[in-house]
Amino acid sequence: MSPMSNANPMAATELSPFVYWSQTKDTLLLKVDLKDAQGVIAEFTPTTMSFGANGHGARGRNAYKFQMRFYQPVDDETATFTVTDHKIELLIRKAEPAWWVRLVATPQKPHWLRVDFDRWRTEDDAELNEPARDVREDYVEEYNNLQKQEIGYVRENAKKVYLIIYNLAMFVGYLHILIIMGVLYMRDGPGSIKHTYEYVGTSFKFVQLMQYMEVMHPLFGYTKGSPLVPFFQISGRNFVLFLMIEMEPRMHAKPVVFYVFIIWSLVELVRYPYYVSQLLKRENGLLTWLRYTIWIPLYPMGIVCEGVILLRSIPYIEETKRFCVEMPNKWNSTFDMVLFVKVYLLLLALPGSYLVMSHMSKLRVKKLGRGRAKPKIN
Repeated sequence: MSPMSNANPMAATELSPFVYWSQTKDTLLLKVDLKDAQGVIAEFTPTTMSFGANGHGARGRNAYKFQMRFYQPVDDETATFTVTDHKIELLIRKAEPAWWVRLVATPQKPHWLRVDFDRWRTEDDAELNEPARDVREDYVEEYNNLQKQEIGYVRENAKKVYLIIYNLAMFVGYLHILIIMGVLYMRDGPGSIKHTYEYVGTSFKFVQLMQYMEVMHPLFGYTKGSPLVPFFQISGRNFVLFLMIEMEPRMHAKPVVFYVFIIWSLVELVRYPYYVSQLLKRENGLLTWLRYTIWIPLYPMGIVCEGVILLRSIPYIEETKRFCVEMPNKWNSTFDMVLFVKVYLLLLALPGSYLVMSHMSKLRVKKLGRGRAKPKIN
């Protein structure tokens, strides 16, 4: 008998378990028909779900997987699942309370998806009016293939093209700065450190000002999220760059300027290519891991360097009275820049660093797990 005759004919086929679904106005409940399930993974985005587990299903004990695109967005951060001996139950909250006419985006239901009649609920005294859907979202691959056949290429959204160009340009800008610093260091050794601002200061000021475009992007609907987060992050850097370094020539030659420029640039050299990969929908595991991991050593070092720059600037501000407003004046008010810097330094060291690090930590957990649900095992 040939060795191939004993091979499992289903080994090369991805098996899907039977999934039974029901709903309320606010939630979805999915029951996966797998017994003695192990290694359960349920990963969510606002519009999709990916599931995988080893267990005993319709095709015996095997690895079972399925993916689906939801009919409407869900709250991927609150999704949970419960594993029992006979099934796996997933509780998913809808992003907006509403009765859905179906679970998946496309009108064609997967063969493994069933209605859970024991738990099924319907909207009382109302008919389900299905909203108009964009066929391009339901059949992305088919639509792209049709465009290629008709016009020879896939049309891209103008906003997407702009964002790709912007992120690539910013990546090139920071790469240019790091290359210059590296070449100078290789040529002149540690002696080049004191000339860092002389050679790359202008370039760094330019790319930092260009980052304010990232405040405008959410305002014009180019990206999601609040404009306040990038505004405060960018303004914090520019406060150090323009007011503490640029305005005081004696700070230009400090070694800490060399170090903070390297730290800021390394963060951006990962961030901007990651954004491009997301825009092109080309997920790269290493790049994603770097984006949500490299901040662990770099952010604390950056905060320390920024703190050193602020501390070194205080004596210069006391000497020059730069940015200070003293009485008498036509506004009949005073402003002590030294006190402001000390308060800013205190806020940077305590609540500021904690908020930034905790925010990035939450993003890391969410992204590296891609919204993985939290298990509740009975």
